Amino acid sequence: MSDARWPVAVICVLLTAGCAAGPDYVHPNDPDAPAWHAQMEGGLAAKPADPATLAAWWQTLDDPVLADLIARAAAGNPGLDEARARVREARASRGVAGAARFPTLDLSGSARSTRAGSGGARTELYTAGFDAGWELDVFGGVRRSVEAATADVQAAREGYADVLVSLFAEVALNYVEARTFEARLRVASANLDAQTETYDLARWRADAGLATQFDVAQAQASLEESRARIPSLQSGLAAARNRLAVLLGEPPSAFGDLPQGTIVVAPRSVAVGVPADTLRRRPDVRQAERQLAAQTARIGVAQAARLPSLNLTGSIGLEALAAGDLFTAQSRTDSFGAGLLAPIFHFGALKSAVEVQDARTDQALAAYRTAVLTALEDVENALTAYAREQERRGSLVIATDAATRAAALAQDQYTSGLIDFSDVLTAERNLLSFQDELAQSDGEVTSDLIRLYKALGGGWTPEATPPA
Repeated sequence: MSDARWPVAVICVLLTAGCAAGPDYVHPNDPDAPAWHAQMEGGLAAKPADPATLAAWWQTLDDPVLADLIARAAAGNPGLDEARARVREARASRGVAGAARFPTLDLSGSARSTRAGSGGARTELYTAGFDAGWELDVFGGVRRSVEAATADVQAAREGYADVLVSLFAEVALNYVEARTFEARLRVASANLDAQTETYDLARWRADAGLATQFDVAQAQASLEESRARIPSLQSGLAAARNRLAVLLGEPPSAFGDLPQGTIVVAPRSVAVGVPADTLRRRPDVRQAERQLAAQTARIGVAQAARLPSLNLTGSIGLEALAAGDLFTAQSRTDSFGAGLLAPIFHFGALKSAVEVQDARTDQALAAYRTAVLTALEDVENALTAYAREQERRGSLVIATDAATRAAALAQDQYTSGLIDFSDVLTAERNLLSFQDELAQSDGEVTSDLIRLYKALGGGWTPEATPPA
């Protein structure tokens, strides 16, 4: 480099090392919530959650069928493919933004033949050369653009993690729902068999003159009422299976029936940590924070557009009137220059552009605060629901045992002629109702646990997301 160009290089370095326009990003303050409001009951504990346990929380349920379904969902769900594509898009956009930091170099060449008038001599011109240009990032607009694009990539990765969290929870919830419908169908079928025996008993007693046709009609009505429960339960089971198939990225017709199994049992102890742990882990909160960072940087991009820009240009080329002379020393041309462009009057458009980005930053901040509050609400609701459903299930277990004894006593006393047939039907209806509610409560306890793990941000690790 010649001595005359050293000052230009020094100026370039000094200019590009200047401060960037716009505000520097500062992480917003989170609500002061040192502990959960919900009571730590039903096996809940405020001790720090094990990251490995949260990352693969379904392993705590010890159900190989569920583990297989989640693995298939991770491999085939189209929503994950869409989230990966968004990450790739964000990376490519960052590459576009980052390229603006560097000079551009273009190769050009032309051959032209002209003639003046109908009888004039033909003139030829041949050119070839390199053209370079560089817009110096004097006020950091490009740096802010790269900063925003980098935050967008991070937000896209958090979005992918959020899809993982939701997907695995939905697979588990639909699996538990399917198992719950299977349990309820077993209850309904068992009660249908029992009421068939009651109906046969009523007919036998009526034929023997020990009962009336009214008893027979009541028994038949109760029998058909129980039979009518089964189709709706079968429809619910089919819908849960079909939903599972879609979550796994498979057509429902190819999914088939689930292997035999029962409702998975919740673990005895669940560590939930403190609110700050959840806010650090929840992908949707992390994504909203990165979106706020990106939008803050875009204020600087808009502010830099209101300030002067400095461009350096240069070209080295060859120019000759004959093709054979194009690569001689006499045909060489070169030029270097600098240009300054300063916006003066744009009818307030550039100022309004800054106000647009400032307003969008306020929106992003509000969205982040909403995400934080929603995360805290999700956990509080899940903690309460999990503890209260276990309490409800305990009462249903006692009620079902009592109803079982009552139904058996009613059968014996009716056979002995000690009570009316309506008492038998009432006892059987109560037993069916409690058994059905208990089956639903078994599923709801596990479903509430799954919702709790989802609310805590379980189901992903940084290694599971596309690399930055």
